[in-house]
Order: sequence, then C-alpha cells, then structure tokens
Amino acid sequence: MPPKKRTGASARKAGVRKTTTRKAPARKAAVKKTAVKKAAARKTTTRKGGKAGQRYKCKYCNYVYSPQIGEPQNGIPAGTAFDDLPDDYVCPICGMQGKGKIGTWGFEPWNPTRYVCKVCGYIYDQARGEPQHGIRAGTPFEKLPDSYVCPVCGLDKKISREYGKVGKPQFIALMG
Repeated sequence: MPPKKRTGASARKAGVRKTTTRKAPARKAAVKKTAVKKAAARKTTTRKGGKAGQRYKCKYCNYVYSPQIGEPQNGIPAGTAFDDLPDDYVCPICGMQGKGKIGTWGFEPWNPTRYVCKVCGYIYDQARGEPQHGIRAGTPFEKLPDSYVCPVCGLDKKISREYGKVGKPQFIALMG
C-alpha cells in the first residue's frame, strides 16, 4: 500500500514541501479589469456631458481647461463645467507668467483632432484617418469603434502581454 500524501499543516510538520501555484497573474488581471472599468466610466461621462464635457483652450498660452479634470490645486473640483467657473477665475498659466488676469473671456472651445498613443507615440490624425484599417479620413477620435487598437503597438505581442490591449483609453489629445 503506497504512503498517503500529506497536505497542509501535517505536511509542514513532516518536512514535506507543498507545491503552490502563483496567484500574481490573477491579481494582475483584476487590476487591468479595474483600470478598464475606470477608463470606461471616464469615457461615458465625457460623452454624456455634451457641453459639460467640452474643453476650452486659453487663446494666449494654450492652456486647456478640462471639466473632467477640473483644477483641484485651485479649488475647482473635477466635473465643474466651464460655465460654472467662479467670476474671479484666472488662467493658471497666464496668471503665473504675469500676462495679466486672463479670465474666462480669454478661452475658446477646443476640440482636439490629433491623439497620441502613450505607449508607443503613434499619432492618430482625424484629417488623415487610417484608410488601411477601414477608418475614413475625417473620422473623429470619439467616433472610432470601442474595439479600436493602436495600429503600431497594439499588434506587438510583447507590448500586448505587458500592457494588455492598447486601445482608445491609452491615447491622449495633442495640441495643434
């Protein structure tokens, strides 16, 4: 009759090593899922917001006020629409550079047309589109399908293994 395998505390007392499986990949997957959920929540608030999600750019220094981010350092919480800014609001860049008190009157609505991938630096240009991937010229970034993947690093297996799917949440707006 073969000897019984020992597990748990009795195995440790007997000096038998218990084999374990690594749980790090499961934890890593949970962290990725949470990041994806947060990115989806940010995306829906921007789309739902309409005018509230509209960004504004200072005509003098190109500072961009985003209602989604707000200015916590100046006491303006995230989610504060541009129209709801206080009357004494001053552009944080122009005010610091001594250009004067540029208030809300010095801002204009801004809609970015170029986005850069934070992972590899690829630039999606609305005017150019991606005809080789079926995206016509003039397609705004917001209208890209949710399944959109960066055409450069999204196809690299090493990057995908490290960062996961490199899609729309990994892109940020470019000035100009």
